Parts: sequence; structure tokens; C-alpha cells
Amino acid sequence: MVVVYIEDIARHVGQQVTVRGWLRHRRSSGKIHFLVVRDGTGELQAVVSKGSVGEEQFAQSAVLTQESSLMLTGTVRQEARALGGYELDVTGLQVVQIAEPFPIQPKEHGVGFLMEHRHLWLRSSRQHAILRIRHEIIRACRNFFDERGFVLVDAPIFTPNACEGTTTLFQTDYFDEKAYLTQSGQLYSEATAAAFGKVYCFGPTFRAEKSKTRRHLMEFWMVEPEVAFAELSDMMDLAEEFLSFIVQRVLETRKADLAVLERDTSKLERVVAPFPRVLYEEAVSLLQKKGNPIQIGDDFGGDEETLLSNEFDRPAIVHRYPSAIKAFYMQNDPVRPELALCMDVLAPEGYGEIIGGGQRIHEYDKLMARIREHKLPEQAFRWYLDLRRYGSVPHAGFGMGIERVVAWICGLDHVRETIPFPRMLYKLYP
Repeated sequence: MVVVYIEDIARHVGQQVTVRGWLRHRRSSGKIHFLVVRDGTGELQAVVSKGSVGEEQFAQSAVLTQESSLMLTGTVRQEARALGGYELDVTGLQVVQIAEPFPIQPKEHGVGFLMEHRHLWLRSSRQHAILRIRHEIIRACRNFFDERGFVLVDAPIFTPNACEGTTTLFQTDYFDEKAYLTQSGQLYSEATAAAFGKVYCFGPTFRAEKSKTRRHLMEFWMVEPEVAFAELSDMMDLAEEFLSFIVQRVLETRKADLAVLERDTSKLERVVAPFPRVLYEEAVSLLQKKGNPIQIGDDFGGDEETLLSNEFDRPAIVHRYPSAIKAFYMQNDPVRPELALCMDVLAPEGYGEIIGGGQRIHEYDKLMARIREHKLPEQAFRWYLDLRRYGSVPHAGFGMGIERVVAWICGLDHVRETIPFPRMLYKLYP
């Protein structure tokens, strides 16, 4: 007997096949049971009649509970009224396990309860849709850079130093040394860009931020391109092309999943280059006109990002923030040295920052001075300084957080649903 996945069922009309999966729900009509079965690739209605399967198997199908695992054999036929347009006329049924009463029922559950049962919540159609879109976004990221000649060179998880500031580091013991979970692969990507020209790394990053906002996780995934002989303007162009590519790919391949989430795709269809480009000072002025108390020299928080991103129908690039509020490695604007050659890309609809990056300092003396100014351990950055001693060139890159992009594209209220097992403040289970 041919074993098939439900997503391929249309290719087997009129054939005898076996489907393996879990019971979503069951209803009965006299001598017929209608079983809706899922297998991870889709859902299918199976019709079980006593005349086709016999009394014993028919009795078994009558006691199946939600999430019971089973194997069904039968003939595939088209049925316009059925889920997905096809049905399975069952001729044989094998129960693998009768599930205990399932904790998550088709009723309203609190977020706390659902997060406590995250390992089971993943089986719902909504979570399926979100995580399939996440998968497509990740595949699009890899396709985009692979097709443009970037080399994937992943950065280490254990690092001897900070990248984004020492206050948000997770510290751990590394035999006789102190080590930290990576905040970003950027510094290592700078090294590999000097070897390969254009690279990207893709992996988990960690920030010990004591924040409970809808945009923050302690562990999240980031894709980070880095390009030699590149400047800030090159990164703006790359970010525009990159985000437009990702959104278009999701619109092309995940229509059904977006429909499950009731996402307004007309808003995503507007995500095409060019994106608005706004100087930091212009952004501050815009915020002040809206009644926000921000002043020149202040960094943007969630409130400011939300206000700004609501002003545009596509991502907007805010660039040239004050150097004083940016990382030690950011290059200065040659015309206005008090500004950094950096950018943040804000997603529309109030979702805020999804990309941060810019041009790096490539001069040895300037970088050394900045490390000392920030009171960073020079020994830990010796290798990073070396990059400025052997063929240093202007270079630039950015990082994009996958979870925030998933939240935006799916239209979610919180990032906790964007990753299978979110790590949030004081939340490590399951």
C-alpha cells in the first residue's frame, strides 16, 4: 500500500493509499463516522462506514479522542464539499494510540495556560500557519543570499566579549574562563568578510534584557550579512531588496497560511522598494510634532518606533543616529562626525525595528580609541583589532531578527508565537 502525505493527496485520486496522522476531530451520522485527520502537511476528511471496515474497526473509530494517532487505508476521491476538496473512503483503520483527554479544547484559553502547554499548542492550525510562514521566511533569507554569491559562515555561540553592550550578556563558565552567549555574529562576520568578500551568518543570539515588551525574547534568531568594500548606502539598498524579496516569497507561497491568520495581505503587497529614508533628526522632529517628548540625543524605544512606523505604508529606514547612542564599532559620518553611519529599518503597522546595521570603523587607531573610550577589555578584542592591521577596507552589514519579521508578516500581537519554544523573561518552561 502506498503511504502518502495529505499535501500530496490530489495526485492519488482513485487510488488506494495509507495516511498516517492524528485525529483533529470526529463527528458521527448514523452508521458513518467522519474523521478529520492531520499529518503535519495538511488535513483530510476520512469517511468510515461499518460496511467498509467491519464492526470491530468501526467500533474503534467511535471511541477515538482528539489527537489519537492512527493509520487509515482507503480510496481517495474528489469531494467539493470536503475539507481541501478530497475525501478518503476508509477500508482499513489501525489505531496507534488512544490519546488521553486533550488539555487544549476549541474554546477560549488564557495566554498563560497556552504557554504552559506550548508543546501541545503547536498542534493548532494557527500555530501551524505561523511556523510554516517562519519556515518560508528562513528559506527566503538563505535563498536571497545564496543566489547573490554570499557565503554562509556561521559565528560561534560562545564568545569572550560583548558586541552590543555588556549589560545584556548571559555569562557562563568555559572551563577556567568566563564566556558569554553571543549577542550577535557581527564581529566574526567582519573577519569572514575579509576572507570571502561577502558573507552571512545565521543562528541563535541571546540578550539578557529584563524586558517584558511584545517585541523581546531572551533567545532569538538573526541573519547577518557583512560585505567588504561596502558603505552605509550599500546596506540600505541591500536591506530594501532583501525585505521586498522575503515578503513577495511569503505572498507567493503561503497564501493559505496567511488566510488562516486572517492577515490583510494588501498591506504586505505594498512592501516594494524604494523605502522611505529618514534622517534621525527628521524622525525626532516628526515624533515631537506628534506630542512625543523625545529630544535630540535620545534613542528610540518601542513607543517611538511604533509612532514612526505607523507613518509609512512600507518599511522605513531611519539613519545617522548620534554616535553617542550607538555601538563602539560604528563609523562616523565624515561630514558630521557626531553622527554614526548606521541605520534601523522599521516595519510598518507599528511593528518597529526589524533590521539594525551600518558601516564599521575600519581604521585601527580609531577603533582602539573607541574600545578604550567604552572601557572594553582590549585583550578580548585583540583579534578584532587585527582585522584593521592586515588589509583593512571599509565594510558594512546588518542584522535582521527573524521573530520580529515573523510577527510583522503574520500580523501577530506578540513575538511569543513566532518561535516554537519562546524564551521570555522568567519563562524557561517547557
